[in-house]
Amino acid sequence: MMLRDMTWNWAITLFFLAVFISPLRAGELAVGQTVPAFVAQDQFGKEFKLTPELHFLLVGLDMDTSKAANLKLAALGPGWLEKHGAAYLLDIHTMPGIARFFAFPKMRKYPQRIILGDDESLLALFPRKPERITVLVLTGKNEIKEIRYWSPKTESLETRLALP
Repeated sequence: MMLRDMTWNWAITLFFLAVFISPLRAGELAVGQTVPAFVAQDQFGKEFKLTPELHFLLVGLDMDTSKAANLKLAALGPGWLEKHGAAYLLDIHTMPGIARFFAFPKMRKYPQRIILGDDESLLALFPRKPERITVLVLTGKNEIKEIRYWSPKTESLETRLALP
């Protein structure tokens, strides 16, 4: 009898740990939450601030997928992101200094604005899927209305943003 009670107590404890602690550990933003205000530099050293006018925040979290996204965005031409109320945030926080020395001049050749994300704690908040760019659809208060994922290797961005 006592062994059964101990087993039951452990089962209840494990259930509560799984339900309540795992989501807290993950810490990713979800629909209904607000993207925290942040300031970052773009590839030209200009300041970017998250504003209520932004409708889409594209977040590149891995190098290979981000390279494919850069090519697709470049093909759309200069100003395309801004015209559609979008911004592209690229995770560079793990990029070594020597790699930055070579990568930044190359990034300056792209016509689209690339926001350089160097804050590990901010970048950890964004949901992610392998080989996908995270696309946050935002309200006027920077609240997440929807989370989408874009595969720049196989999809057009216009389709993923559901633009006419």
